[in-house]
Amino acid sequence: MTEDATFDGTTPLAQEIANLARRRQAIAATTLPLPSKTRIFTISNQKGGVGKTTTVVNLSAALAKSGARVLVIDLDPQGNASTALSVEHREGTPSVYDVVVNDRELEDVIQKSPEFDGLFVIPATIDLAGAEIELVSMVAREQRLSRALDRFLDEYDIDYVLIDCPPSLGLLTINAFVAATEVLIPIQCEYYALEGLSQLLKNIQLIERHLNPKLRVSTILLTMYDSRTNLAHQVAADVREHFPNEVLDTIIPRSVRISEAPSYGQSVISYDTNSSGSLSYMEAAAEIARRGVPR
Repeated sequence: MTEDATFDGTTPLAQEIANLARRRQAIAATTLPLPSKTRIFTISNQKGGVGKTTTVVNLSAALAKSGARVLVIDLDPQGNASTALSVEHREGTPSVYDVVVNDRELEDVIQKSPEFDGLFVIPATIDLAGAEIELVSMVAREQRLSRALDRFLDEYDIDYVLIDCPPSLGLLTINAFVAATEVLIPIQCEYYALEGLSQLLKNIQLIERHLNPKLRVSTILLTMYDSRTNLAHQVAADVREHFPNEVLDTIIPRSVRISEAPSYGQSVISYDTNSSGSLSYMEAAAEIARRGVPR
């Protein structure tokens, strides 16, 4: 750069850098309120590839970084949340399978994530793939996770529980809905975003009516947002029109850093804390914390 060259603060890149700096400062200056009682979220969407597990991993890390005690329950046989949070989940590892099928206590299978203090994981192993069939003949098959979680929370102080479930409505997902008080639905900002959502909401209403009257859809998070496309803007506007009270103001952008982080066994919060994706999840966590328990 020549001596007489000057920095042009009006370029898009300069404006983006300044915006990221402002967001970092705002987050650093924020102290999140802790809930008066444990908030239990099921993160669910029957449509795959919407950022469901990514949302579980990064929201849990963001909340833990902010000082909350967070428990992640990986109820997806793929075990991707366990991988991303660097906990052991090889075949034979004590896991959520042992809880829902073999009546083990959560405290017997819990692991501490190396990500942040206060972040704990109930891992999923490949054994969970057969759990749907094994649960069919069991007594109170829909309440097995709920009862184990209630016993655990009676003994241990946890601020947030985030349950990652498979992209289908089987007995594992029903167990997650029965155990939770709130549902967080990630919706990608792409075509077909709302496809299948009405059926998911009907299923949640059925579970609320017959199995868990405390269950509510409290939060909708827009993910994979590409601000360069008109489609993303239109999808976001449509979702906000249909769910004005549930949709967070924060939107999660498409981000290479978010995609890279799991391959290093990390959340994007610790992998690249200053990236746009990390800041977005920190902002989403702050928004969820401030909203508190929905009425």
